[in-house]
This record gives sequence, structure tokens and C-alpha cells, in this order.
Amino acid sequence: MARKKVNLAWIANDSTRRATFKKRRKGLMKKVSELSTLCDVKACMIVYGPQEPHPEVWPSVPEATRVLARFKSMPEMEQCKKMMNQEGFLRQRVAKLQEQLRKQARENRELEVALLVHEGLAGRSLDDVSIEDATSLAWMVEMKAKVVHDRIERVRKEHVAAALRTAEAAVATREKTPVEAAMEALQRQDWFMEVMNPNDHNVMFGGGDETIPSYIDHSSPWLDPYYPLN
Repeated sequence: MARKKVNLAWIANDSTRRATFKKRRKGLMKKVSELSTLCDVKACMIVYGPQEPHPEVWPSVPEATRVLARFKSMPEMEQCKKMMNQEGFLRQRVAKLQEQLRKQARENRELEVALLVHEGLAGRSLDDVSIEDATSLAWMVEMKAKVVHDRIERVRKEHVAAALRTAEAAVATREKTPVEAAMEALQRQDWFMEVMNPNDHNVMFGGGDETIPSYIDHSSPWLDPYYPLN
């Protein structure tokens, strides 16, 4: 069962106020003890209660004295860095509530303008709207149009990128022609053949020193195309 929200206001009933004070003080001491143990920090707590001759000190008077002495030895700017009194707390709380109020007012205004847009699309005449409503309406229409334009531009870029990827994949997977395959083989193997002087009848491969003698007898009459006529 959820705990009932407590109204942060002064308790008028004396007995209820004293009981609440003792209960909350005990819980506060427990929290300080947990903070000191879990985070390994030096902490102390001093609470002056109504109609009590001595304050309640945690963990002890000597330890609290050492912690306070260390605090007072710090520079004044460091002491006041995160210090807050009742007035400062209330001012901070008021500023936070005012910001929430402004945010809620903006949201309400946007909802009113959106309702006006829907009514205009439904056929309502906008001749009787005020200058403020017309300005807000124009601003909202401009913002909505900008959102649509940005969305169209983003989708267009995505389609162009997808088309480029598809074209690159098609080029990468396209079968090579015989000429392209031969040229690629020549570049990969890095070899060439050089034809020597025809009078030597020898062929040299790859620029090496080894030669292969010709096995063709060039003196044979059968190699002469005009042999029968000679």
C-alpha cells in the first residue's frame, strides 16, 4: 500500500507534533548513519528539540566537534558553496514551480493552437481569430511544414544512398568479359612475353635468360607458299 502524501505544513496539535518530531529525528539519524557507513564520509547531526535542555548529537559530542572544526577550517567560499537556509530553499522551490508553470502554459497554448488547426481543417472560418491566435497558428503551420520537408529530404537521401549501394553491388558482382579477365590476369601475374629478332629463331619468356630453340626447319620447301610454282 502506498504511503499517504504528507502535507508539509506546521502541525497545530501539540501531541501529534511532538510525536512527529521524535519519529522524524530518529529516521534522520538513521539516514545520516547509513550515509556515513556506505560512503565512508565524516558526518554529524545536531538537533535542538523544543523544551529539551540539551540537543541530540550524532554520533557523539567529541566526533561532532571534530567534524565541525574541520568544517570551520575550510575557506568561507567553500563553506557557503552548497549551504542553504530556509529562505534559500523556499526561493529555489518557488523558481522551480514557476518554471513548471511556464512549461505547462506553453503546452496548453500548443494544444489550443492544434485544436484551432483541426477546427480550420474541419471547415471553421478563421476570420474571427485574434492576432495572437493567428500568429501562433502561422508559427505552428510553419513548424509542421518544416518537419514534413525534413522528413522528405531524409527519405530522399536514404533512397539515393540505397540506389548507390545497389549499383556498387551490381558492378562488383558483374561477370568480367574475356578481355577484362585477361588484362586482370596479366596485371596480377606481372609477366610479359618479348619476341626476339626473327633471324635468331629464339623466344625469350618473362625477360629471363633461358631461351627455347626453334624446332621449325625454315629451309623446308613446304613452308614456301610459292613452292609448286618455283
